[in-house]
Amino acid sequence: MSLRVIGVGFGRTGTESLKAALEMLGFGPCYHMLEIAGQPERAKAWVDLGDPVRPAWDAIFAGYQATVDWPGAAYWRDLVDAYPEAKIILTVRDPERWYDSATKTVFAAWRFLRSPFASVLLGAMALRNPAYRYFPAELNRVIADRVFGGSRFDRDHALATFDSHISEVRRTVPSERLLVFDVAEGWHPLCSFLEVGVPAADFPRKNDKNAFSRRRLTDTFRAVGTALSGLAFAAHRVRSRRPAPGTRRN
Repeated sequence: MSLRVIGVGFGRTGTESLKAALEMLGFGPCYHMLEIAGQPERAKAWVDLGDPVRPAWDAIFAGYQATVDWPGAAYWRDLVDAYPEAKIILTVRDPERWYDSATKTVFAAWRFLRSPFASVLLGAMALRNPAYRYFPAELNRVIADRVFGGSRFDRDHALATFDSHISEVRRTVPSERLLVFDVAEGWHPLCSFLEVGVPAADFPRKNDKNAFSRRRLTDTFRAVGTALSGLAFAAHRVRSRRPAPGTRRN
C-alpha cells in the first residue's frame, strides 16, 4: 500500500480533524502523531532518520493510505518526492490563532519534556518499555529542531516559520496536486479535491485546546503508572538476581 494523501500542515492546524475526515472518506488508516502515542515503538524509526541513509518510507507507513501532522509534516519535501502520485493537503489557519493554540498545547508539552521531572519519569518508563527512550521526548526534540531550529519558543520566530512554511509549500508543490485547506471549510473543498462524494455526516471536529489538555492529563496519569511499573519491574529483576539467604557464593 502506498500513500495516497500527504498532509503537510503544522500541528494545531486541524490535523486530527483532517485525519478523521480522510478515514471517513476511505483514505484510512491515516498516520498521525497519535499513532506513535499509541505505539511508541514507532518512534525509533523517525529518530533514526538522522542517519545518512535513504529513509525507508514504505516501511514507516506500511498499512497506511495517508499521513497528516508531525512527524510526517516535518519531512514534507521528502514525502512529496517519494510519493509522486499522492495528493498534498496543506492545512492552514490564522497565524495568531495557530500560535495561541500551539503555545497552550504542543509548545507547553515540549517545555514539560525538557524538565528534570520528565527526564526521571521517562527514564523510569523506559525500564518497562525501551521505546520510551525515543518517545515522546527524543522524537519531539527531533521534530522541534527540524521545524523550528533553536528558537522553537520564540513567538516571532515561530510565526515567521509558520508563514514561510506555507509559502514554501505553495511554491514547491504543483497546484494540481495541492489543496490549501482550512478545516472550517468543511467537506466540499476536500471532497472535490479527492474526487469523492460528500458524506451525510457532519465534518469531524477534533482536538481543540480543551480536548488536548484532557488527553495530556490522561497521558500523564498513564505515564506515571508505566513509570511505577518500570520501577517495580527493575526492582524485581534486582531481587531475582540476589542469592537466596544462606546460599554460598562460589
